[in-house]
Amino acid sequence: MSTAPDPATADRATAVPEAAVPAAPDPATAGALALGDDALVLSHRLAEWTGHAPVLEEEVALANIALDLLGQARTLLSLVGDEDELAFRREERAFLNVQLVEQPNGDFAHTIARQLYFSVYQELLYGQVAAGAEPAPLAPLAAKAVKEVAYHRDHAEQWTLRLGDGTETSRARMQSGLDALWRYTGELFRPVEGVAVDWAGLEAAWLRSVGDVLERATLTLPEGPRGTGWSAGAGREGVHTESFGRMLAEMQHLHRSHPGASW
Repeated sequence: MSTAPDPATADRATAVPEAAVPAAPDPATAGALALGDDALVLSHRLAEWTGHAPVLEEEVALANIALDLLGQARTLLSLVGDEDELAFRREERAFLNVQLVEQPNGDFAHTIARQLYFSVYQELLYGQVAAGAEPAPLAPLAAKAVKEVAYHRDHAEQWTLRLGDGTETSRARMQSGLDALWRYTGELFRPVEGVAVDWAGLEAAWLRSVGDVLERATLTLPEGPRGTGWSAGAGREGVHTESFGRMLAEMQHLHRSHPGASW
């Protein structure tokens, strides 16, 4: 499937075979797998900026955000099984991350648009999970991660304001990134098994928060479908965009080339 799939062929998406997904002994573990994949994949995407960021300060900032997400991924995946096996030995269809996080970095504004959409979602999600009435395996991770994600959201928000209210070129690039990624945002709010939050309320809060940032940045909240029809939305079922396969091959290459190696 291409990044911008053709409507005539996009209906080929099917549910991921059960054998391809590690057995989840309880719903909370199934949720940990999906959220862990989100964090792992976005961590790798951000790490791709190493050596390519526009300024040295951003080199450090993006690397730190990537490391935070990697730490989240390790904790979440360890609730499911062996974290290394889950990260480096699964096939593409066994990953349950949303399609938003796997999108290529593009230019810096495109990366910031992706980060704004996802970090606002993550902060709201972890806030609800941490405040949940019932103890759950995800609550301790959420209580710690929500503090990290608040920084991720602030970083993306400040850059959105700078780019949106900057030059004509920076504003156009930021708007372009927001528009291009908008169709992938609807999938963020599809209920995840084992993650007991108010998904409708989460989406409403996300729209308010993102809308407020874009208004202050003199940018326009995109219009159009969000995870419906052919646009996007099958990542949780193990169906991914074309760029994800290439990213996964790069991420898993060293581990698969030296199975059983220790360092």
